[in-house]
Amino acid sequence: MPGTGVTHHAHADAASGYCLINDLAVTAAHALAKGWVDRVLIIDCDVHQGDGTARLFADTPGVFTFSMHAERNFPARKAKSDLDVALPNGMADGAYLAELASWLPGLLAAYQPDVVIYDAGVDVHSDDRLGYLALSSDGLYARDTYVLNRCREAGIPVAAVIGGGYDPDIVALAERHAQLHRAAADVQARFG
Repeated sequence: MPGTGVTHHAHADAASGYCLINDLAVTAAHALAKGWVDRVLIIDCDVHQGDGTARLFADTPGVFTFSMHAERNFPARKAKSDLDVALPNGMADGAYLAELASWLPGLLAAYQPDVVIYDAGVDVHSDDRLGYLALSSDGLYARDTYVLNRCREAGIPVAAVIGGGYDPDIVALAERHAQLHRAAADVQARFG
């Protein structure tokens, strides 16, 4: 089954959920070790909880993990992120975006990260085989635009990665992933 994925299920000592190495964790740990940043916020909007990332940074004060995911989906045993927002199956654009908007501004203001690492999982799409949520392609674009706009307005740089998506139609899957790139280009054009 074709798929793409950020590797947020990988643990320090084991692979999990198609993930061998946790690229979010490697990036955050490297930035901290180099002294480039003091505080990293990981915003994980993949439909699956970022359990590997949560466990890797459970005792790291310089990283805050925020996972917004389908409650009844992989992994069966969830880790404890710094902030977990578990969503009911079938949640569509409006309710999803409202939920995100109820958490993100306060989180950015309270934590004041030096950088955001954003997992833009497209397995939240209504046509995804492993997702259980119901965002449209327009909803994906709106989500990504919202996250990028809020960070840009706060003056926080963002490293964004495409995340999970499971569809045998590669063209449809690529179109969903392209929403992140469209959103980034539009946000950049807005801010100049």
